Amino acid sequence: MNQTDETVEGQLVAFLPNLRRFAISLTGSRDLADDLVQTACERALNNAASFTPGTRFDAWMFRILRNLWIDHLRRGKTAGVHEDIDERHDLAGVSGQQVTEARLTLRSVAEAVALLPGEQREVLLLVCVEDMSYRDTAELLDIPIGTVMSRLSRARRFLAEAAGISGEMARSSVEKDKK
Repeated sequence: MNQTDETVEGQLVAFLPNLRRFAISLTGSRDLADDLVQTACERALNNAASFTPGTRFDAWMFRILRNLWIDHLRRGKTAGVHEDIDERHDLAGVSGQQVTEARLTLRSVAEAVALLPGEQREVLLLVCVEDMSYRDTAELLDIPIGTVMSRLSRARRFLAEAAGISGEMARSSVEKDKK
């Protein structure tokens, strides 16, 4: 194994939680996300020589994962019906009021995020969840930085409306703090 493989392998292990989180956000399914992450890791390790040391490893891995997801979606158009295990209510699960409330809240947020157009969802997840800068997100998606800001603004506005948060209410508390 050469030095590049060791560097990629070490960075990959440390980066797995971020990669899995992004995959779950894209797929909406933990099982599918795990499969996607595994395939992305295999592809990264097989192509470790193509990674340029000193460049952004996270952007390289997100691009690999995103390309695999796009390939999966294209294949899915011809594959047929897919049943998500999260939609199966007849399966045994954990009970309790807190767990139920947390799941309802998470589900409503996930549904709102799922309703976003793919371009807005990608930007929202990369900037807000993965904490990438606007510039890095623009480079990763190969779009202008103004487009990143515009898509993010529209996504945030949509999520606020879906959650019942009005712009006036959110701004009024900020304005009060300034005075």
